Amino acid sequence: MSKDILNELILGERPQGLTLLTASWVLGYKDGSHHLIHHGEIVIDGGKVLFIGQSFDGEVARRINFGNALISPGLIDLDALSDLDTTILGIDHHPFWAKGRVWPRSYVERGPYEMYSQEELAFQKKFAFGQLLLNGITTAVPIASLFYREWGETVAEFDAAAEAAGELGLRVFLSPAYRSGGLVVESQNKIVPVFDEERGLQGLRDAVDYISQQHGRFDGLINGMLAPDRVETCTENLLRATQSAAQELNCKIRLHMAQSQLEVDTVRALHDGKTAPAWLASTGLLNDRIIAPHATSATTEDLELYAANNVSIVHCPMVSARGGASLQSFSSCKAQGINIAMGTDTTPPDMLMNLLFGLSLSRIHDGTPTRITSADLYDAATLGGAKALGRQDIGKLEVDACADIAIFGLDDLVMAPTIDPITTLIAGGSGRVTQAVFVDGRLSMRFGEVAGINMKDARKQAQKQFDGLLNKYPERSWQHPSLQELFPPSYPILR
Repeated sequence: MSKDILNELILGERPQGLTLLTASWVLGYKDGSHHLIHHGEIVIDGGKVLFIGQSFDGEVARRINFGNALISPGLIDLDALSDLDTTILGIDHHPFWAKGRVWPRSYVERGPYEMYSQEELAFQKKFAFGQLLLNGITTAVPIASLFYREWGETVAEFDAAAEAAGELGLRVFLSPAYRSGGLVVESQNKIVPVFDEERGLQGLRDAVDYISQQHGRFDGLINGMLAPDRVETCTENLLRATQSAAQELNCKIRLHMAQSQLEVDTVRALHDGKTAPAWLASTGLLNDRIIAPHATSATTEDLELYAANNVSIVHCPMVSARGGASLQSFSSCKAQGINIAMGTDTTPPDMLMNLLFGLSLSRIHDGTPTRITSADLYDAATLGGAKALGRQDIGKLEVDACADIAIFGLDDLVMAPTIDPITTLIAGGSGRVTQAVFVDGRLSMRFGEVAGINMKDARKQAQKQFDGLLNKYPERSWQHPSLQELFPPSYPILR
């Protein structure tokens, strides 16, 4: 491998002159689909792909040979964790409503407050963006929990998020999340929605202003995306205003729905027995602007409505499976013509691990290994994400496409010898085999080094910040138990 040449490049900057990358495999794009090129080459010029194939005969400033590796389009994560993950607290601690995942009435009456400072909010997004790059993710739609927020996300933290994405070199689609309502625990097993319509509309106005100010910055790395929090916390009025704003801004809308039984029950109670997709379809608000994680609670009718209205699903198999749910199934949705993109939504933000989960879960539901392939999952993490975003220049490597590139090593000691690089990566790889990442032609990550942040030091700060958040959990958990009662260890601790 030409590691010395790669080390000569400046992290966070585009190399000067033409750069040729070569490896044992390159994943190019031709005639509407990905194609593998054995001993392929790709030449980047500024932020674009100039050449892809074999035996480039022009002059280049440098040649970087990654050896036994796959040069791939960068992965696209449409539900990318952008905070310190609190869902891991729910892996073994149930029920969720009693473990700080829903506000108790007593906390609401005292007055919800921000449990992070603005500096902490800015840090966690920058740290999370660095983790995405370490895993070969070049395009992200950030997601964070609102459970520990006063209400919605703020413009200030997303101004900082835009600066972080620009400094690190990550393509993002974002704006502050907003909502008109939230869920409150009234008593044991009784959860009710509460609404504040004006607060939601103000959040939408702030998001629109944010997109107007930030869209297009850092050579187009910053892009607008409206993010109403989740369907059960949004009124029809807020979603109708969101659709109007998205049309004016020409941007997409990410809206979590069909993702839990609690949501299904809440929406049915609020909207004449309809599920969320059926309710939106009845109001004329279900269309191709909507990107919808997770569809794990979608009915047959819901999926038919998604297909008929060109709604894209964001499949996040690992976080769903940890909670006992899954998409039913990937192959069935694909057969219906539903566009499927991928998301990580949890820690670790490892897309390759999620592709293996997605492949395995679909085959379990199908009862056969023949209806879905590794390539189908890889398509979802690249082409499916680009289609959901309405972009023709990312998710694939062809001439004039954006130079968003991830290089995955194929000679990791725990991986099987390679016949096909895609199945090898999905069956035995993880984000840890990511060797380098270019975004818009900029070198954003190189062998664990991320532009603009020392990830080892940041990991220590993340632990300290997470510990501080944990100490506040009893305040916003039902009946306010101690931290030890909320989250006991897996095994007793010897004293």
